[in-house]
Amino acid sequence: MANIHKLSGIVDVDGFQYEWELRSEPRWSEFEGWKGMTIALQRKHTQRGALLEFPPLKRLLKGMQRGRLQISDAIVIRGIQAALHAGWDPASRGKPMVFVVDADGN
Repeated sequence: MANIHKLSGIVDVDGFQYEWELRSEPRWSEFEGWKGMTIALQRKHTQRGALLEFPPLKRLLKGMQRGRLQISDAIVIRGIQAALHAGWDPASRGKPMVFVVDADGN
């Protein structure tokens, strides 16, 4: 049985290893309402990272309690692939790029 309650890890995408970690859990903002979780990505031995911003969970928008986060390697891999297709170049320099993805990481 896979452990889907991890808060960090390493995944392989196209022959490269990417480290990921949960940066922020879903939270309430007085100005923006509910904000989703954020995951930080970094390809090993490169400088430029990326941030994946997920939408708030539907149960939060309905006023239900938070519950545990469900982060699997498959969601992280899809998020990395989406960021790469959207123009993220991990080998370049600069500030981390921010990508908004859906709940499945696409």
